[in-house]
Amino acid sequence: MTERNHKLTEENVKGDNINLRKFLAKYDRESDYRCFSGIGAYLVAFIAISFSLFQLYTAMFGVLDAHLQRAAHLSFGLALVYILYPTRRSWCRNSMHWFDALLAVVATSMPLYIIVFYKDLVMRSGIVTPTDMVIGVLGVFLVMEAARRVVGWPIVIVASVFLAYAFAGPNIPGVLAHQGVSLKHLVGHLFFTTEGIFGIPLGVSATFIFLFILFGAYLEKTGLGKFFIDLANAVAGWASGGPAKVSVLSSGLMGTVSGSSVGNVAGTGCLTIPMMKSLGYRPQFAGAVEAAASTGGQLMPPIMGAAAFLMAEFVGIPYINVVKAATIPALLYFIGIWICVHLEARKYGLKGIPRNQLPQVGKLILERGHLAIPLVAIIYLLISGYTPMRAALWAIGLTILAAMLRSSTRITLNDIIQGLEKGARSALGVVIACATAGIIIGVVTKTGLGLKLSSALIDLAQGQLLPTLFFTMISSILLGMGVPTTANYVITSTIAAPAIIQLGVPVLAAHMFVFYFGIIADVTPPVALAAFAASGIAKSKPMETALNASKLAIAAFLVPYIFVMSPALLMIDTTFTQVLLMIATSVVGMTGVAAAVSGYLLTNARWPERILLFAGGLLMIHPHLQTDLFGLSLLVGGFIIQRVRYGWEKQSRER
Repeated sequence: MTERNHKLTEENVKGDNINLRKFLAKYDRESDYRCFSGIGAYLVAFIAISFSLFQLYTAMFGVLDAHLQRAAHLSFGLALVYILYPTRRSWCRNSMHWFDALLAVVATSMPLYIIVFYKDLVMRSGIVTPTDMVIGVLGVFLVMEAARRVVGWPIVIVASVFLAYAFAGPNIPGVLAHQGVSLKHLVGHLFFTTEGIFGIPLGVSATFIFLFILFGAYLEKTGLGKFFIDLANAVAGWASGGPAKVSVLSSGLMGTVSGSSVGNVAGTGCLTIPMMKSLGYRPQFAGAVEAAASTGGQLMPPIMGAAAFLMAEFVGIPYINVVKAATIPALLYFIGIWICVHLEARKYGLKGIPRNQLPQVGKLILERGHLAIPLVAIIYLLISGYTPMRAALWAIGLTILAAMLRSSTRITLNDIIQGLEKGARSALGVVIACATAGIIIGVVTKTGLGLKLSSALIDLAQGQLLPTLFFTMISSILLGMGVPTTANYVITSTIAAPAIIQLGVPVLAAHMFVFYFGIIADVTPPVALAAFAASGIAKSKPMETALNASKLAIAAFLVPYIFVMSPALLMIDTTFTQVLLMIATSVVGMTGVAAAVSGYLLTNARWPERILLFAGGLLMIHPHLQTDLFGLSLLVGGFIIQRVRYGWEKQSRER
C-alpha cells in the first residue's frame, strides 16, 4: 500500500478515535482481556509459552492418552482464561482481582484431577465417588463460566438449555421426551469420559487446531497479513471499485489463517473500509463488503476457521477430502461478492486507485513473496498424505525459516518466543468453545436428542427434502448466532445435520450444508456480529450494513442447496473435466444472480429482468446439462434486453 493510502487510513482511524482492541472487545469477547505489566505479564507469558511448548512437544514425540492430552490442554486453557478475562466487564483490566485468582486455581485443578488420579478413574470405570461428583460439577460449571467470559453468552445459553433438557426429559411431551438422566450419571458422562467435555471437539483442539493457530500466529509475526493486503491492492486496487475488490481478495487470503469473522473484519477492515468510503462507496455498502468477505474467510480452505479438522473427524474422511469438497463452493461465494462489488462500482461510476499510487506486483513478490512459502508447503504436505498435526508442525518451522530468507522480514528470538505466547492466547476461544460444545454433544449422546430432533424436523417437513433443508437452514442460522466457528460447526452438525442425512443426503454434503448456514449467521440479522463490527468501522447503521452483507453473501444461501441436490459440486464422484465445466457454468450463473441482486448488469435492471437473471443464474449454478442450457437461454434473454435498453439510454444521453 502506498504512503498516501497509509496516511489516509491512519487519519480515518485516528480521527474517529478507534482503538482496535477496544473496538474488537465490543463485538468479540475474546479481545476483551486484561493487560498486565510486571509480574502479572511474566506469569501470563510463562503459562502461555508452556502451553505452546507442551503442544509442540506432544506433536513431535507423540500425544498422551486421549483423556490425559485433553485434560492437560483444557487445564492450560482454563488457567489463562480466568487470569486474562475478568468476572465482570466493569472490573479493572490492569490488575488481577482476588476472586479471579481463586477461580483460576480451582478451574486449573479440575482437569488436573483427571491427570493425577487417572489410573484410579480407569480402574473404577464409570463408578462416580462423592469426590468425583464435586470435581465434575465444578468442572462443568467452570467450563461454562469460562465460555461466558471468552466466547460469550450464546453458547452458554445453548449448553444450559441442553443440560436442562437432560433433567427434564420425562416431563417433556411429544417426540422429544426421554426417561431422564440423574445428576450422578450426567456428571460422570460429561466429565469423566471422552464423550462429553473431553470429547472429539476438544481432542481435535488439543492436537490439530492448536498447532494451526500457532502457525497463524507466526505467519502474522512475519508480516504475511500486510503482504496479503498489499498484494490485493497491487492486483485489484486499480480496477473499477478497486478498494472493495481489495477487501474481498485480502479477506479471502486472510481467511486461510484466521479463525474469526470479527477478527478478520478488524484486521483488514480498518484499512479497506476507509479506502472504500474515500472513493465514494456508501458507508453501509463498504461495511457490508468487508463483513461478507471476512465471513467467507471461515468457508475458505484449507483451514475454514479450524472447522475443517473437526469435519474430517466427525464425517470420518481424510482431511484433504474436506478441503477438496469445500473449494468450489468457497470460490463461488467470493466470486459472487466480487461480481456484486464490480456491478455496484459500475452502477455508481466508482473508480479505482491510480496505478502510480499502488505497489507493483513483481516488486512485492520479490521482496516478500517468500512469506507465502509455508502456505504452499502446508497444502503440499497435506496432499502428500501427512497428518494435519505433522503438516502444521513442519509449517511452523518453515514459517520461521522462510522469514529468515530476507533481512527485511527476519524475525528475532524474541519474536519466536512472543509467537509462542500469542499462539496460546489466540487458541483460548477455540479451547473453551470446544469444551463447551462437548457438553452439548454429551447430552445429545446420553439422551438420543439428535435422532429425536431430526425426526421432528422431518415430520414438520412431511418427509420432503426441500422443506427439510429449509427448516434445517433456519435451525443452523439460529444455532450459529454469536457462536465462534468451531463450536458453531459442532452444534449445527450434532443437532441439525442428522435430519437431512436421514433423507439420504451424503454425510459430507449434510455437514457442509449446516456449516455454511451456521457461519452465515455472522452477517444475518438480528445478531450479525461481523456486519455490526464492520458498521462500527464504517460509521454506518448496523442493520442496514447487515442487510447489505446478506445480499452480498447470496451465494452462501444458494450454493448449499445446490451441492446437497448435486454432490458433484463438492467433487464427490466426479471427474476433472466435469469439475472445470461446473466451475465455468457456476461462474456464469453467479454473474446472473449477482446482477439480479445488485439490480444492474449493463444498466439498471427492472424487476422482470432481475427475475430473469436470477432464475437463469440459479439454473446455471445447478450442475446438470439440461438446467445449464435452460439457464443460459434465460441469461442470454436478460442480457439482450439489457443491451437494447443500454443502447436506447445511450442514444438519449447523446441527444
